[in-house]
Amino acid sequence: MQGTVDGFSYGLVTPLVAYLMACLGGALGLRCATRARLVAHSWRPGWLALGAAAIGSGIWTMHFIAMIGFTVEGAPIHYDKPTTYASLGVAILMVGVGIFIVGYKGASGTALFTGGTVTGLGIATMHYLGMAGMRFNGNFEYNTFTVACSVAIAMVAATAALWAAGQVRGFLWSVGAGLVMGLAVAGMHYTGMAALSVHLHTTEAPATGDSAAALLAPMLIGPLAFLCLAGVVVMFDPLMVMGKPDWTPAEHKPGVPAHLPATHPSRRSQLRGRRKVAHRGSRTPQNR
Repeated sequence: MQGTVDGFSYGLVTPLVAYLMACLGGALGLRCATRARLVAHSWRPGWLALGAAAIGSGIWTMHFIAMIGFTVEGAPIHYDKPTTYASLGVAILMVGVGIFIVGYKGASGTALFTGGTVTGLGIATMHYLGMAGMRFNGNFEYNTFTVACSVAIAMVAATAALWAAGQVRGFLWSVGAGLVMGLAVAGMHYTGMAALSVHLHTTEAPATGDSAAALLAPMLIGPLAFLCLAGVVVMFDPLMVMGKPDWTPAEHKPGVPAHLPATHPSRRSQLRGRRKVAHRGSRTPQNR
């Protein structure tokens, strides 16, 4: 028996809040990836890992906020905790692989394509694994073509977001990249939900697992607390706030050691002054 599905039980509230969460996680994560290109190699893994965790948490939170508005008439929905939280781990892990590829290889060519593909697949995997954790008196059926379209949307939009983040052009540029990443997550989610149909069982079977309300508290307290913490780290980092179009990765600056994140104009003038003093001091009496 076909079930009646409603994906917008609370109107536009859940889609808008879900999209904002995806944008928040995406903007913070991509900003961390941008910051990673401006520091020494010893600090780079930490910033990239923070970015992957922010994006993964944003994806996961977006999905389950959107799912609060999802109902099946006559079939209460519950969630299996291990599968639900495993989807969070998968999201962070796969997004992390994509972020690290672009963070170390650059946002162009093969590295960008590979990183965007892996990140997009991470978004899609998180979605369908989260759906697999749902328990109700029936089962889901998917339209293969629409599922393929949802995965393609995630990969293309994730690649575009990583490219934008790799341009290192200031804070507003990273915000725009976050909006694109949010579009990737939300577009993939609702395209995937459009591929869904529900087949209810004729015999009543008790559903096991936790209700959406029972998962709401940890879903908000955990990932949202982390996103707020990541936001504090990003906002209080001076190079993140004072984004300049002429930022250049430290290891690509001629005459500047890679361990110095020297991109501020005052720091550059100090380095020039030191080089001039060193040059005058090295001249011999004969040359004078």
